[in-house]
Amino acid sequence: MAKIISVHSFRGGTGKSNTTANIATLLAAEGKRVGVVDTDVQSPGLHVIFGLKGAELTTTLNDYLGGKVAIAQTAHRVLEDQLTGQLYLIPSSMRTDEIVHVLREGYDIRLLTTAFRELIEELNLDILLIDTHPGLNEETLFALAISTAVVIVMRPDQQDYEGTAVTVEVARSLEVPQMMIIVNKVPGDLDPAQIHDQVQQTYQCPVGAVLPHSDAMMQLASSAVFALQFPDDPITRDLRRVADQLLAAPEMARQDTSQ
Repeated sequence: MAKIISVHSFRGGTGKSNTTANIATLLAAEGKRVGVVDTDVQSPGLHVIFGLKGAELTTTLNDYLGGKVAIAQTAHRVLEDQLTGQLYLIPSSMRTDEIVHVLREGYDIRLLTTAFRELIEELNLDILLIDTHPGLNEETLFALAISTAVVIVMRPDQQDYEGTAVTVEVARSLEVPQMMIIVNKVPGDLDPAQIHDQVQQTYQCPVGAVLPHSDAMMQLASSAVFALQFPDDPITRDLRRVADQLLAAPEMARQDTSQ
């Protein structure tokens, strides 16, 4: 059974998409077949980190949701020559008219159920990662409900502390089997060990990593996957540990995604 991992944050600006891209890449570097779905159809951007431009996205999740193509046709193979395994990106559209259409009309959330199941089966995936839209909406609740694990990305910021509490509570109510918090963009004058203990005690939830603010990450500016550009950086080391923890966790059955 493939693992379905949602990567979520209550607010934007946490580095959620970069975290998703790096975890996916590190999992594929371990020889796994990995799919990544950008379900943030309102403000997509995951494709940029994988080196794709909006104009190059000939098929997207929006095309599938609009009934134009099968979901497997929206899968773009990325980083082909750099990984032991295989990594597929299912991007959302950058076309203004398609974003506006989603904002105005929405879409049938049940289509995602079929999409995830078919991606896992047709691409023979070991792991499917879902990059969610920040906050809590119908799409996010659906993603959490079918996930075998959720990674919550937050900053050491009071608004993030409060919002993360809501996310943790929702994930627990949905009985997500595995939950992990990553604290990102920690200023250099804060003690990572203290942040780790504070967050873990506050939410009674494992902390997978406490990642410092990184000038190298800022300079990279989402133009590439950090873990490939800086394989020996402490951030890459910590994210590799997160990927290993996600791989090591027992596979637990969730509700049937074929319904």
